[in-house]
Amino acid sequence: MTDDLIEIFAVAPPGLEPALLPEFRALGYKDARYGPGGVTMMGNWADVWRLNLELRGATKVLARIGSFRAMSLAGLDHRADEFPWDETFYSGTTVRVEATCKRSKIYHAGAATERVERALKKHGMTPSPDGDVTLKIRIEQNIVTLSVDTSGESLHKRGHKEAVGKAPMRENMAALFLRQAGYDGVEPVLDPMCGSGTFIIEAAEIAENLQAGRSRSFAFEALASFDDVDYAALRRSVNLVKGPARLFGSDRDAGTIKGASGNANRAGVSALCDFQCLPLAELTRPEGDAGLVIVNPPYGGRIGDKKQLFALYGTFGKVMKAHFKGWRVALVTSEPGLAKATGLPLSQSEAVPHGGMKVWLFQTPPLK
Repeated sequence: MTDDLIEIFAVAPPGLEPALLPEFRALGYKDARYGPGGVTMMGNWADVWRLNLELRGATKVLARIGSFRAMSLAGLDHRADEFPWDETFYSGTTVRVEATCKRSKIYHAGAATERVERALKKHGMTPSPDGDVTLKIRIEQNIVTLSVDTSGESLHKRGHKEAVGKAPMRENMAALFLRQAGYDGVEPVLDPMCGSGTFIIEAAEIAENLQAGRSRSFAFEALASFDDVDYAALRRSVNLVKGPARLFGSDRDAGTIKGASGNANRAGVSALCDFQCLPLAELTRPEGDAGLVIVNPPYGGRIGDKKQLFALYGTFGKVMKAHFKGWRVALVTSEPGLAKATGLPLSQSEAVPHGGMKVWLFQTPPLK
């Protein structure tokens, strides 16, 4: 069964689908294509396991296990009863069923959910809102597409982060923004408002080629296609990460720095990371080659008074111009006006939805 080809869809943060595609290319999946919502490819179940383990920018990995036409609820009943559910789920597996309907004769998602839950029960599965795995049903233009969420918890949850700052940047978004900013895994990276350390820890893991999902479990481990021996062969052993540190995080709050250091230690990358309690105005350039400054400062939507933040952004720009010649700067904010207050030569990316608002990645060339 692990050799049967299935359609695999990796969900990307909205607006960042093109940034996810290079991860597939780096893993050797040359036929993968991005589109609205994510990246699609054909592969087998071993590819599903590997993508969950490796992808840094994805939110979920869905396996599309079948599709059929249904023009009525009676038709859905019939086709769902005939579907080979036992090829995907063990008898007794608890399954959460979620349905959406668009431009179809079947327009009631609740009724569609009930029909599929009934079929699952006939095949020995147990529908439950708290199921071990989630079955997603999309009915669009009378075509029913069945997909299994093979990830479980969102993939941004790496499994080794305990301390979380205010309004944190999700790990998968941080990884994609690092990629968009040209981070190559070699150059130094500095985040002077590092919060829980997300940018710095992601950069360290990229530098060490660590598997993003190495510290967590996945929903696919409860599926009938899972083989623990074959899966174990996909997991790379983790060697002791050695310094010297070339990834630098600072923040004015001592408790925040303690949390970031703990997160890096649990991730196994603390030897590469240097966290310091330091006000922005006292920031100095690390010794050595120029690299990337990347920052997700407060932008007034959830933290701080927007009017007071103009001074913070202005200070950031002054420090960059005074001490970071040759470095590139990348800045994530929901307020173009705040980005402009830095006085830096920033270019603006496409908008990305984040936490109920739109954010942009602003970037500079190497500062002169």
